[in-house]
Amino acid sequence: MAGSLGWGHRLRYLARRARAIDTANLRHLAGLIAASSGRPRALITLDMLWAAVRHETAFQDYFDWDFHLLTRRERETFMTHPKSNHLALRLNASEHRATFADKSRFNVRFAPYLGREWIDLRSCSDDELDAFLARHDRVIAKIADSLGGDGIAAYSSSAISDIPAFRADRLAQRQVLLEQFLTQHPRMSLLNPSSVNTLRIVTYLDDRSEVHTLARVLKMGNGGDVDNFSDGGMYTMLDDDGVAHHPAFDGAGRVFREHPLSGTSIVGFAVPNWGAVQSLVDELAREVPQIRYVGWDIAITPDGAAVIEGNYNTGVFQLKPGATGVREGLLPVYRAAIGF
Repeated sequence: MAGSLGWGHRLRYLARRARAIDTANLRHLAGLIAASSGRPRALITLDMLWAAVRHETAFQDYFDWDFHLLTRRERETFMTHPKSNHLALRLNASEHRATFADKSRFNVRFAPYLGREWIDLRSCSDDELDAFLARHDRVIAKIADSLGGDGIAAYSSSAISDIPAFRADRLAQRQVLLEQFLTQHPRMSLLNPSSVNTLRIVTYLDDRSEVHTLARVLKMGNGGDVDNFSDGGMYTMLDDDGVAHHPAFDGAGRVFREHPLSGTSIVGFAVPNWGAVQSLVDELAREVPQIRYVGWDIAITPDGAAVIEGNYNTGVFQLKPGATGVREGLLPVYRAAIGF
């Protein structure tokens, strides 16, 4: 890809950040780092601001990837959320983004890969909804345009006695989609049985229609209905064979070698049906070639793999240096594939 994520992008990003800086979050994160490292919070705060300028990091990036521990050269190897956003805007055609941003449109477009039934509460009849609930013991309601797991809730079908009232309540919460709760592979349930524990596979489709995998992520819930990092979940990275070699961490910076609820070892965990995951992602990445940079959420089922959603503005996932000793990020991987 021609061009670079240069100072023009960076200065525009900084101008936006200056206008909308979350000083409370800056103080909070700097305080957490200062407390754990013994360094003065004022110095941490100044370094966070400098990293935003020099390396284009979000404040959460600085916290998650232990930038206070890294040298300048090490920091330069880390992908960041602002950099990822630049790529999403450059590589993903605006007229096709709605297919990914709206879960109902995504479900229609990627129907052969979903591995589950779903229904739109805005258009189905009460009889259709009643029949849907009769077919599935557990269902999950979603807001069509939500991010980070916001507005997702699971329901037991047997507890729903008043169909019109249930529909009205869901629509009042903007939960317009109702999906069959996927049955995940028993080995995935060993991590955390309350949520479907998914993978985030980040791909790039190049000009020669070759699919490059940029990141392989194992996400786990922690007692809730979803595994999202922003909703109490945790993650670690996988190798090319779908094996986790390092502990997971959550949004509060807590590190876990074993899952805190199940006791299942995260280090050494091998994702089942890995071959099916790779085949599925290769197909998904080619479906809408105008959207070239995507983070796919993949569930592992007893029979293979199914796509949950595709994120054209995918988040960034990397190992936590303080928990793993790995002090190199994925920016070189992204650069080698995309060419910026």
